[in-house]
Amino acid sequence: MTLAQLQSFVTVARLGSVKAAARSLGVSEPAVSGAVRALRRELGDRLYLRSGGGLELTPGGQRLAAAGGEILGLAEQARRAVREARGRTTTLRVAATAPVAEFAAGPLLEAFTRRNAGVEVALQVAPGFAFATLLTDRLVDVALGPRPAGDAGGGIESVPFLRYAMVVVAAPGHRLAGRRDLPAAALAGELWLVGPSGSDPSTATGEFLAREGLAPRALRAFPSFAAASAQAAAARGITLAIAHTVDDERKRGSLVALDVSGTPVPGMWHASMLGPDRRTAAAWALRRFVTTPEATHAMLAGAGGVPAERFRPPVHVSLWS
Repeated sequence: MTLAQLQSFVTVARLGSVKAAARSLGVSEPAVSGAVRALRRELGDRLYLRSGGGLELTPGGQRLAAAGGEILGLAEQARRAVREARGRTTTLRVAATAPVAEFAAGPLLEAFTRRNAGVEVALQVAPGFAFATLLTDRLVDVALGPRPAGDAGGGIESVPFLRYAMVVVAAPGHRLAGRRDLPAAALAGELWLVGPSGSDPSTATGEFLAREGLAPRALRAFPSFAAASAQAAAARGITLAIAHTVDDERKRGSLVALDVSGTPVPGMWHASMLGPDRRTAAAWALRRFVTTPEATHAMLAGAGGVPAERFRPPVHVSLWS
């Protein structure tokens, strides 16, 4: 059994097809199929079966996928340890949900790297429901956003680092602006403007719509939450925004918060990582830093960006979606 074979199988298990795995790994489909075939022969298990147009892991395949992810993560950790021992820069791999990446990760990581000059940041944008897998498979060191779900083994620790609130905003001339205690049902006929996360049930917007039983007549998605808010200010619809990120627009009068029953919607972002005996020194340092007044001030001030020499452009992860 080789690391390359494990990588092929784990990627097939995660993406649900040989074709998708080959595309992700940058190799041919026969190469992926051959690697899986070799594992099947060695282990005496089919590992997965084709079912309903997809793949269904056998019990043995499920265990190999979990163990293989851990092994691959440990191998990468060993490579990094050797590189760091040779005096190279430490890479901190961070996953963040789209709103955290847009509004908090830049200034937070800029402030962090000012205090940790030898740390390089690699940021991935991933859905919150993927955090547990990313962490346990050691694909990232820290996840910023909701507390990971599905960590039955208790191997992940989370610390809250920023409380926020969500409000429904619209242009000041909107027909509902100025009305008091609106029932959520009054928003059903509106055009909803959403960010890159869309209205997936795992997102704040998706949760709000599902909780209030809203089925909007239309949704328009934008590449950023700021773009969605700008379209709301242009009277093209309404959006659910993080309150402190639209403070300036509300002060200028280009946006108003609608007085909707059940809002503001409170929320909390967490920094999550593996337990103390499994996390990296850089992850430990970020865990300690995120709860400091300096970190909170940096995120709320909204300044920042990570120094170019210590930053890798974000990778948008759509696996598991």
